[in-house]
Amino acid sequence: MTHKTWPRPSTVEFAREARRTPGYSLFDWLHGYVYARWPYLYIGVATGEHPLARALGPLVRWLARLFPPGADDGSERVTFADTYHGKVVPLDAATQLVTVDEEIRLTDLEQVIPYARARDIVLQHPDHIAVLECPCRAARPEPCQPLDVCLLVGEPFASFVVEHHPRRSRWITPEEAVDILRAEHERGHVHHAFFKDAMLGRFYAICNCCACCCGAMQAHRHGTPMLASSGYVSRVDAERCVGCGTCADLCQFSALSMEDGTAVLDAAACMGCGVCVSQCAYEAISLMRDPARGEPLEISELQHRSTAAIVA
Repeated sequence: MTHKTWPRPSTVEFAREARRTPGYSLFDWLHGYVYARWPYLYIGVATGEHPLARALGPLVRWLARLFPPGADDGSERVTFADTYHGKVVPLDAATQLVTVDEEIRLTDLEQVIPYARARDIVLQHPDHIAVLECPCRAARPEPCQPLDVCLLVGEPFASFVVEHHPRRSRWITPEEAVDILRAEHERGHVHHAFFKDAMLGRFYAICNCCACCCGAMQAHRHGTPMLASSGYVSRVDAERCVGCGTCADLCQFSALSMEDGTAVLDAAACMGCGVCVSQCAYEAISLMRDPARGEPLEISELQHRSTAAIVA
């Protein structure tokens, strides 16, 4: 079978999985196909960086009005952020997502993923992981490096990306995925588990994001609530803080600043990513659970709860 075979095997499998997904429409599938097949055009237009953004922008807005989220199934209309969003996950939680050793089906995780749609975790062949050059970084004139930091986890997503983007993606092992996560964490970048209605309404990727390149972070900063808190919030120990400013320089959410030689936290802006905790050489910052910010996306704990509920 050659690359000229059409439709490609991964496209067929994506269509099969779509038919098995309740409430997933033909328009959803077409949307998902376009998004996964041409992610650089899709993201480039969305961020306004692609040369075609001005020409395609009106068409995209017209389609959004013609097919508003929820309109096809009679449900209440939801916002764009409900259909395409990320959950902040600290390094340990991100590592769990790429080292799962069994298939998982966790649905309707409202307390973890506080959006109206796209909040399931269905991991099929979770050891099938691909790394893709980040569409957000690739769209920027002077992107952060390296580019290959977007992790597609499980099927049918990983195979689709590798088959359709052989020059910009590759298969990696779970161990290599952990290495990428750790390296990005050391660079001060944030891990986001991404969900999208058109991607079968579930988790499909972990992106390692920086505020200067990430379209979702920029949209969130400008009032489109595309990101959910990790469920944690940072806490500064003023007695340990020496005022070096490292945390404020690295914070991707601008939640830390320096006042009178001490780090000060804007708790409302903090998303609980944990970058500041590991980067503080004086152990002056820690992460604390905040129930008001929802449940953490910690796959091992969620799976344990699910198993316990079934047994009970």
